[in-house]
Amino acid sequence: MSKNILIIVANPGVSTTIGTEVGFWASELIHPYDAFIKKGHEVTIASPKGGKVIPDALSDPRHESGYSESDTLSLRYLEDENFNKKLISTVPISKVSKEDFDAILVAGGQSPMFTFEEAKNLHRFFSEFYATEKITAALCHGTAILKWAKTEDGEPLVKNKKVTGFTNAEENAVDELMGQKVMPWRVEDALTKLGAKFVQGDLWEAFAVQDGNLITGQQQMSGKKVADLVIKNLES
Repeated sequence: MSKNILIIVANPGVSTTIGTEVGFWASELIHPYDAFIKKGHEVTIASPKGGKVIPDALSDPRHESGYSESDTLSLRYLEDENFNKKLISTVPISKVSKEDFDAILVAGGQSPMFTFEEAKNLHRFFSEFYATEKITAALCHGTAILKWAKTEDGEPLVKNKKVTGFTNAEENAVDELMGQKVMPWRVEDALTKLGAKFVQGDLWEAFAVQDGNLITGQQQMSGKKVADLVIKNLES
């Protein structure tokens, strides 16, 4: 039976560390999106403010750096006219009802680390959706939302929960590659401080974990693994 799944991506922002425009990571939206629709599920793309969203430059297979050139699945979608229309007109969270969806997934990218703090509507929506006991997922730097998500009694949602996300080791690798600090704070440190049981797989390997109705994925290689966990729960 077809289910309704909401994928949330960040609106464009500006990196306070590098100074460039940042967005969502292409594969973290597209790989789960593709997995969901191939199973016959309906997918809606939303963002905190709605409207146009953009992929991080290095996540675009067409980027001159060639960083993501092997991601042929994302390339196919990013060159598809109908899919691009969805990226131009994402649904604002204020127009989304938690009753309309069977599962949600917050994708990552650089922008969540700079824009999610002010996205109060997303904090509230994510927390309230989780409270319905429906599948609530976050991926890579999309797990930044867990820094602000609360339970109904005001406790950090991640307290005593097994979670993963972009790791300190991976942040170190990126900082070394770029020759400077890239992220203004770190997911692993923030969630651990809130009482999460932070776990991780190998560097740059697909890894995802589930604790109750919360599913989290480690980094951009983990989109399909997160999607498969979501699908498994929806179809069980």
